[in-house]
Amino acid sequence: MEQYVIKGGNPLVGEVEISGAKNAALAILAAAIMTDETVTIDNLPNVRDINVLLDAMEGIGAKIERLDTHKVRLNGSTIHDLTVAYEYIKKIRASYYLLGALLGKYRRAEVALPGGCDIGSRPIDLHLKGFRALGAHVDIQHGLITASAEKLVGGHIYLDKVSVGATINIMMAAAMAEGKTIIENAAKEPHVVDVANFLNSMGARIRGAGTDFMFAAAATKGDVTVKNVIPKHLEATTAKLLEVGCEVEELDDAVRVVASKPLNHTQVTTLPYPGFPTDMQPQMSVVLAVAQGTSTVTESIFENRFKYVDELTRMGAQIKVESNIAIITGVNGYTGARVSAPDLRAGAALVIAGLAADGVTVIDDIQYIQRGYENFEGKLSELGAQIERVSSEKEIQKFRLKIS
Repeated sequence: MEQYVIKGGNPLVGEVEISGAKNAALAILAAAIMTDETVTIDNLPNVRDINVLLDAMEGIGAKIERLDTHKVRLNGSTIHDLTVAYEYIKKIRASYYLLGALLGKYRRAEVALPGGCDIGSRPIDLHLKGFRALGAHVDIQHGLITASAEKLVGGHIYLDKVSVGATINIMMAAAMAEGKTIIENAAKEPHVVDVANFLNSMGARIRGAGTDFMFAAAATKGDVTVKNVIPKHLEATTAKLLEVGCEVEELDDAVRVVASKPLNHTQVTTLPYPGFPTDMQPQMSVVLAVAQGTSTVTESIFENRFKYVDELTRMGAQIKVESNIAIITGVNGYTGARVSAPDLRAGAALVIAGLAADGVTVIDDIQYIQRGYENFEGKLSELGAQIERVSSEKEIQKFRLKIS
């Protein structure tokens, strides 16, 4: 089992090039099989979730050609199987996008109920409601979702709750339906727009997010320029970093974050885009835990998003969770400890805490982090972090000796 071992205390300084956004890439890959033409997708992040989805697509017959680490050429005309095997679905939740893509193109799809990180209930009922509204018959038996239709007909669909996944899945099926479909209360996240643009153009270059490195700059009192991003998409994050006392400079396709002053407390509530993203809530909490005063973080999207709090407490944080609100009393700093990553985003947050901590931090269960972050430790090292990926206690001791 691999781990990260980190010697904290170094401010992160420099420039970092961000890989393509995983969430956008997963949906765009699924949408790419909806045409029989060859599609080339560039700037794919080289992470486990992407590779698992490509394997799943290849498993149903799509032709996949890796042109290089971040570029793939694929063709969906050779698909011969409309059932996506459970071995792929259990690894990544986003494989459910194949449901909308296959239903739209072939009028039939069979996909196992999805897996992914345990951050709370993410029911798929909104997806199924949308498919039914388009005229599909949807059934769940033996852990499989089966959707079929003689024909799909556009309609007026209202989502009871804002859902990125449901919006994208319904949008893919509706793109191949007869007539016009209107989705009310649709998600407006940047990667929803990316998928819509892709369906219109069938060719994509995926831009990155980069917010983790912005929070890492804040927590370590650093000066980091995050490149290959769209600053407008990061406005909610930028606003909160400005509130806590960071300097933020927006460039054409980059954002610079400087944390040269003591950080201040603030209040954060996660909301659908353009509100503050739930995926950045753990990272924000890491920053607030070393800010002056008492902050509150309200999680309005997922009920299990505070699973990292016990781990952060081991590093010296003072956080009390009441229902869906974390009350955070700032401390002078973190101390290194052995912690475990409970999920993808919380794992990244613990890495940031380790970078800001006094002493050595060891993070177990980093397979969650590797699902969504490409060469995370390498990019952090280029900014001055002392971090290594190890796979044994002997390698941890070797790291301790090296930095002592």
